[in-house]
Amino acid sequence: MSDEEPVLRQGFVLPVRAGRDGGPSRKQARGPRWRRTSHGFYVPSSVSSDDVDQRIVEASVLVPPRHAVTGWAALRWQGGRWFGGLSPSGRRLPITICVGTHDIRRQPGIEVSGEGPSSALVRLVDGVPVMDARAAVSFEMRYAASVRLALVELEKAVDDDLVSIAEMEEFLATQNGWTGIPRARDAMPWAQENSWSPQEVHLRWVWEVEAGLPRPRCNAPVFLLSGTHVATPDLLDPETGVFGEYDGEVHLDRETRDRDLRREAALRDLGLEGAVMTAADRIDPSRFVTRLRSAYARARRRPAAGRGWTVEPPAWWTPTETVAQRRALTVEQRRRFLRHRSA
Repeated sequence: MSDEEPVLRQGFVLPVRAGRDGGPSRKQARGPRWRRTSHGFYVPSSVSSDDVDQRIVEASVLVPPRHAVTGWAALRWQGGRWFGGLSPSGRRLPITICVGTHDIRRQPGIEVSGEGPSSALVRLVDGVPVMDARAAVSFEMRYAASVRLALVELEKAVDDDLVSIAEMEEFLATQNGWTGIPRARDAMPWAQENSWSPQEVHLRWVWEVEAGLPRPRCNAPVFLLSGTHVATPDLLDPETGVFGEYDGEVHLDRETRDRDLRREAALRDLGLEGAVMTAADRIDPSRFVTRLRSAYARARRRPAAGRGWTVEPPAWWTPTETVAQRRALTVEQRRRFLRHRSA
């Protein structure tokens, strides 16, 4: 890490100590104009406590020298959009600080991990010390509740190109004996680099693991033989022409639902067969598995010869299915070709 004075990302407020230069007096700190963020630290009460990035900044002042924030918060601060700081039930997730033998006072919203970091893995990003993305992903994967959820954490980071599958395989290979390492390693064979949402990872898990069907491709574009792009389904088995879609709550508004129906109709008009998973199928996937198997049965009755579609992209198409391909894009190309992801 550099010895230069860290510059905090614009728009956020670093907490200050009560009774120190720039901070409130102890009497002022007890008043309505200041909000306590942790033991001894305060920000003006106008600073929102609900902003997830501000929460990370507030926790960062507790990090001892040569240590760092890790896990989801480190990935969020480095650009991981899917790390929103909330559990599936909406509960706030604590921010984890990775330390060695330093003692940090236990306080609400903050957890301390004794997995002392190597200084080579600590990064100072916009004023906040964070663990290298590989180490932060490993932390989330190793402490996930299942192999499936470990896979979700991995692919959330892959989506924003914070890590690649190859980088994680290499990194996890160095962590013999670490807590949860078998779970993280067990998730790796199922990983792909082109999921656009965590829901798609759950969809693919049911497809491959619970239904035992051939591995589909994530967000593989389908083209007419003339080279016209038709649609990009969430999952596609190009050998059989079976596609899968996940329809969550975001798909319930009229405009999105109309777009979904047009895409599904365009694919079926070309002879592809599909099945849709809904949020209810996450609880009991058996009905989706039945629909998916029916789609395979219908697809097998269609001759592969004479197909009017292909997954081979035309010469003008810019592929973005791997981390390496996306990292090679210019800023303008990322804006154009990856805007569907941020949407």
